Amino acid sequence: MRTDFTPPRWERRTRGAAAAVVAAALVLGAYAAWRSGSSDAAEATAPQPELQAAIDPKDQSVRLTDSQLEGIKVEPASERDFPIEKEAVGSIDFNEDLSVQVFTPYQGRIVGLFGNLGDWVTKGQTLFTIESPDLIQAESTLIAAAGVLDLTTRALTRARELYKLQGIAQKDLEQAVSDQQAAEGALKAARDAVRVFGKTDAEIERLVATRKIDPILVVPCPITGRITARNAAPGLFVQPGSPPAPYSVADISTMWMLANVTEADSPLFKVGEDVKVSVLAFPDRVFEGKITTIGATVDPNTHRLMTRSEIQDPNHELRPGMFATFVIRTGSPVSSVAVPVNGVVREGDGTMTVWVTTDRRRFVKRTVKLGVQRDGYDQILEGMRPGELIATDGAIFLSNILAGGPT
Repeated sequence: MRTDFTPPRWERRTRGAAAAVVAAALVLGAYAAWRSGSSDAAEATAPQPELQAAIDPKDQSVRLTDSQLEGIKVEPASERDFPIEKEAVGSIDFNEDLSVQVFTPYQGRIVGLFGNLGDWVTKGQTLFTIESPDLIQAESTLIAAAGVLDLTTRALTRARELYKLQGIAQKDLEQAVSDQQAAEGALKAARDAVRVFGKTDAEIERLVATRKIDPILVVPCPITGRITARNAAPGLFVQPGSPPAPYSVADISTMWMLANVTEADSPLFKVGEDVKVSVLAFPDRVFEGKITTIGATVDPNTHRLMTRSEIQDPNHELRPGMFATFVIRTGSPVSSVAVPVNGVVREGDGTMTVWVTTDRRRFVKRTVKLGVQRDGYDQILEGMRPGELIATDGAIFLSNILAGGPT
């Protein structure tokens, strides 16, 4: 009987196989750990892409990433001529020198209307008609004068025949001649009185021939233009000069622009100087005109001076009440640094800034002083030189980045 413990052969084989499996697992685990460590080290040493802009508040600069640069447009500052001009605002109105209120020359009751507000009318065109008692009286006088002339003419003819036969004295013939001449004068005066009412010679002859009164008085348009007001209505009794006028008509080939200029700028404006006018309704149009009147006094409350310009409007596009801006040149153009208007940013404190770059990646904010704006460009009076590169599209984006806003 054996006293030492010796595992059977099959058991020894099993344990040897298990040890081999464990050793293999340890080797594989060590290899995997080595591979993992090598990958992490490689990732740690590989160059990483820049994910956000680099901001330096101290020197007011921003360094953009490649993706951010796609939204930025860089242009060099140019040099342009800027005219020396003054600007003022005002409003469009009718040219009152070419506007008339159409009243009836005699009292009467309106019986017909031939124009509406906004209609284009020509000189001599009928605006309205009235039934006038004054016209009736004048026509009655004309018809009576025509009858008296016929009577005195026949009496003179008989007197001449009788005088040849010595049937009447010479003084009777002379009296007949005098009566006939007086009747001719009365008829002429009556014709002129009716003609004042606008009746033509043909109409007067017809009145005399037919002995029929025409009570309708025609009121024509005195100028060619547009009807700007209508206060007439059928049956309305109207009188000469009694407001409101039945019609108002204006020649709109020229319009007025009324503006108030500052007291400080008033010496720069002279009568006869050319002005250029723009209105909101036609932002791409410029209307030419001249200053015609400068006010005699300055408003003590606003310290502004009234100016009036006559504006050419051959196509009748301007309307009274339109808001207008006019520009007048007060000096020779000057050459200055110019940048596109979208390249200038107004900061919260009111200063104007641009973003300057030398490498098209790092942008530095710079304060500038602006002059006038012309054709999409701002005049730079101080702070820049021609040729310096600035951000145009995207300048506000850069200001937001520096201020910590959304990027």
